[in-house]
Amino acid sequence: MLTVNQLSCHYPQFPLNFTLSVSAGERIVLLGPSGAGKSTLLNLLAGFIPATHGNIWIAGENITDYPPAKRPLSMLFQENNLFTHLSVRQNLALGLTPSMHLSSQQTDSMLALAQRTGLLSLLDRLPHQLSGGQRQRVALTRCLLRNRPLLLLDEPFSALDPALRQEMLMLTDELCRENQLTLLMVSHQLTDAQEIADRCMVIDQGKVAWEGNWQQLAGGDNHAATLLGIAPISGQ
Repeated sequence: MLTVNQLSCHYPQFPLNFTLSVSAGERIVLLGPSGAGKSTLLNLLAGFIPATHGNIWIAGENITDYPPAKRPLSMLFQENNLFTHLSVRQNLALGLTPSMHLSSQQTDSMLALAQRTGLLSLLDRLPHQLSGGQRQRVALTRCLLRNRPLLLLDEPFSALDPALRQEMLMLTDELCRENQLTLLMVSHQLTDAQEIADRCMVIDQGKVAWEGNWQQLAGGDNHAATLLGIAPISGQ
């Protein structure tokens, strides 16, 4: 589904060189120390940062030079990037068309997904009238309405309390499975990998330094644990 080959860009700290492969429908959690290049990798994939070398293939198509709007992916940030002067309904409609004028079929799709994500009763509210968790639900729903096969999440739930974070992770996992989405999610939490990941990748100094499953991390893979600066989780 996704192949990245020697992808790099201008980066002040150290040279970046990302090579990785992700299967269709796979859920990957990207871990690593702050400043290691995790968010930069997502921004390279999304086209928000231009690559100086390497290439990106999605579903067999080289999209390295595509502008962000033409890439078959959606990206959700820690800051939900909702338009504060627009209602939830209007913010969601932007996921389907820039004009926000929806066909009956598009309206049906929006309402069906809003019901699935618990937003039907909130459609006429403005973002400032929502809780943090509700705003992230809106942002996630808008991403899903775009109907792109690859979903990039850059620490989208880090500001939420533990219970709400858990709820959002479960919802994301369910929606990715239902919609057969491929997921790459940046996180600093090993527990996120336990909840949602098929595979973990540890990013260090601009490259994939380790990959495996969360049990290997929790069970004390010394190399990965050292990179993450964590002690092995006992009993795993």
